Amino acid sequence: MYGCSRMSLMTRTMNLLSMSLSPTIWQRITTNLALSLYGNHFWLLYDGDRLISFVDGFVTDDADLTDEMYENAAMHNESGAWQMIFGVNTLPAYRQHGYAGKLLQKAIADAKEQGRKGLVLTCKNRLVHYYAKFGFEDEGVTDKSTHGNVSWHQMRLTF
Repeated sequence: MYGCSRMSLMTRTMNLLSMSLSPTIWQRITTNLALSLYGNHFWLLYDGDRLISFVDGFVTDDADLTDEMYENAAMHNESGAWQMIFGVNTLPAYRQHGYAGKLLQKAIADAKEQGRKGLVLTCKNRLVHYYAKFGFEDEGVTDKSTHGNVSWHQMRLTF
């Protein structure tokens, strides 16, 4: 019923229209430059032809996730040491079923297989415990990511 795929280029971006994503997320994941530079760092989960969940990011030698990374796809370095995670997203009707966790586990396995040092993400305080279940450690509130005037915790999983 559900298929998990890692795609070199997202060929079904039109399915994202049904996800009711914020304009910022929609712009980021539909940017042709981003897809051409780091399209193989999108993990997608489908229910038939419908995209229900995805995890996205890129790779860099920079150890910390910064707001600039969200805006500048050219910062991606395919041979970089760290897999950054920009977003973990699931359609509301499909939440609480472990789908995002499945994709996150795949992203972790891929980063390990590729010889990365680990993964880095930022999240709100209420999600720190969720990412800790996958081995991420809270490094506290970061001053390198302040988008939306929100306090973001940087979390790191080191191999």
